[in-house]
Amino acid sequence: MSDQPGLTASEGERTREEPTKHRIECHLDCVLAQRGMTLTELSRQTGITMANLSILKTNKAKAIRFTTLTAICDVLDTTPAQLFTIRPG
Repeated sequence: MSDQPGLTASEGERTREEPTKHRIECHLDCVLAQRGMTLTELSRQTGITMANLSILKTNKAKAIRFTTLTAICDVLDTTPAQLFTIRPG
């Protein structure tokens, strides 16, 4: 067995591992609706691209930087706990 991650022992070539499915849900769409704000306006006020905000809004994000989270929370006057929940396992 190979000691290198992503390598198989028998073939010694890279394999693609199945991505771990996370259970975090983003509620950006709900918070925006409660604030009467559009994604476009949030993008303008935070400097975060529409593409990145859309990935968050549609729950396709795999990670978020603390600086991004802070900017969103500041503009929406909210907390991470209001933006994210975790589904039961």
